[in-house]
Amino acid sequence: MTYVLKRVGALAVVLLVSSFIVFAGMYLAPGSPEQFLVQGRTVSPEVLASIRVQYGLDDPFLLRYWNWLVGVVQGDFGRSLVTQQDVAALVGSRIPTTFWLVAYSAILIVVLGIGLGVLAATRTGVFEKVVVLGSNLGFAVPSFFAALILMSVFGSGLGWFPVSGAGDGFADRIWHLTLPAVALSFPAIAVVARITRTAVREEQGSEHVEMATARGVPGRLVLWRHTIRNSMLPVTTAVGTNIAGLLAAAFVIEYAFTLDGIGSLLVGSVQRKDFAVVQAIALIMVLAFGLINLIVDLLYAVIDPRVRLSKGAQAR
Repeated sequence: MTYVLKRVGALAVVLLVSSFIVFAGMYLAPGSPEQFLVQGRTVSPEVLASIRVQYGLDDPFLLRYWNWLVGVVQGDFGRSLVTQQDVAALVGSRIPTTFWLVAYSAILIVVLGIGLGVLAATRTGVFEKVVVLGSNLGFAVPSFFAALILMSVFGSGLGWFPVSGAGDGFADRIWHLTLPAVALSFPAIAVVARITRTAVREEQGSEHVEMATARGVPGRLVLWRHTIRNSMLPVTTAVGTNIAGLLAAAFVIEYAFTLDGIGSLLVGSVQRKDFAVVQAIALIMVLAFGLINLIVDLLYAVIDPRVRLSKGAQAR
């Protein structure tokens, strides 16, 4: 429990520091909210002053940050400068699409990446060469190019999957998001498969695996209990890093497949200098990164309790 509380506390500190950087970064960027609102028109100083008063732009920076942070804690991210909508409602309506896309991609990474890596490590011959070749291809093909190929072949060509929209309902959403999820996860699957294959191969030659085999332990038990489990630490790191990276790469796929996720909303908000929306999405992405890293740390302790014990010893 102490280990979990320490990790949660570290996440809270990261979020606090990140929120300050996000808030400060937007106001250090070229342009200002009042310049955007007047759209280049010539207005009187009185109008500009009233805009600054309305949005609290004349307050000291730290006071503006504090007021914004208090609002964020209460779920109030302000209002969009473009649409005047509540930012929390605007972003909240886009989160489900991105969540489904990232979750679908994460499942593909775990199942295909780890599965293919384990099979490639335990089976030599043609299958291993195909996995290695596929992983090399995954390293070389960017997600956006993979999206174009998938849309051309399986969407426009064969007509098996739709190439736009997120769908309604569970089955329809899965059908619509299959091509985007495959395109988004393809490079990560290649990385995880390669790392899994290497980790399992190294573990197969370890002393405790050889001892278990020499004692007559059944091969399947040696594989699952001694080889695969003990090789999961580097694999877990690779999986966690690549799943976290999906959040940053999702906006490219959302743009290609015209999905109404937070990635496409972020791109449009940056172009229109919609500060409140950009700040909210940036903070949500930092929170998601932090939660994924927290889950990875907790999985370390589950896979190998020595990780937790060693960190506890260092703390003492």
